Amino acid sequence: MTQAPQLLDGRRRRGQDNRERIVAAMMDLICAGEVAPSAEQVAERADVGLRTVFRHFQDMDTLYREISRAMERELRTIVDQPFEAQDWRGRLFEQIARRARIFEAITPFRRAATAFQHRSKFLGSDYAKLVVQMRERILQELPPTIAKDPMRLEALDLLMSFEAWARLRREQGLAPEDAQAVVTTAVTRLLEDDQASSSMSQ
Repeated sequence: MTQAPQLLDGRRRRGQDNRERIVAAMMDLICAGEVAPSAEQVAERADVGLRTVFRHFQDMDTLYREISRAMERELRTIVDQPFEAQDWRGRLFEQIARRARIFEAITPFRRAATAFQHRSKFLGSDYAKLVVQMRERILQELPPTIAKDPMRLEALDLLMSFEAWARLRREQGLAPEDAQAVVTTAVTRLLEDDQASSSMSQ
């Protein structure tokens, strides 16, 4: 009587293990520079049969959706860390440092999204959601003098964007720490006007 439930639990554990291995294999391939891995490549990397891949994921788009969820869980641990700084400028600079870590993590997946998004309804919408969330994070910390200044707000949003980071890292060839220093310097210069106006009003 107890054998059947044990067998069922064993199958479930093996199934979950295979599913996790497939997702991990896909992520490893993308991180290794394979922009659009095939199901055959994923199966070989995960050491499972091709039929097992499609038993868990009906198509590659479904697998990309699972990867997106896994990435979101991983990045959430960075985003949700409490701030150490007590003032809004300090918290803004902490956001720059966190974004450097996030952008480095998502870069290979953004390359895959660019190559694959014409076939995937998830990749484009997931990135659009991330852009909105990151903008909201900036707005939460800004004082009204900057939040209500369209030119400085848009400039700040651009400087702290993934697109700016990708340009610094790829086209300009900067190391991650140098790219972060450039963004921090640019944001500091952008905020100097606010510091100057605050000093004059006191």
